[in-house]
Amino acid sequence: MSKQDDKFTLEATVIEALPNAMFKVRLPDEASTEILAYLSGKMRKFRIRILPGDIVTVEMSHYDLTKARITYRR
Repeated sequence: MSKQDDKFTLEATVIEALPNAMFKVRLPDEASTEILAYLSGKMRKFRIRILPGDIVTVEMSHYDLTKARITYRR
């Protein structure tokens, strides 16, 4: 099993911007789950701006469902 198979991707909406490039995002499930997400390295490198209300793609691990990594902004 490779590392890419270990993660799954979801669309989420940014609710709140926190310090140190951390964000609260809301997942599109029935319970409207809010999780903590951080920016990926490429997004930090190229200074991609994320604002509340943006729709982003997040990667989550099966092992910790409370944290995610933001990989793309639409």
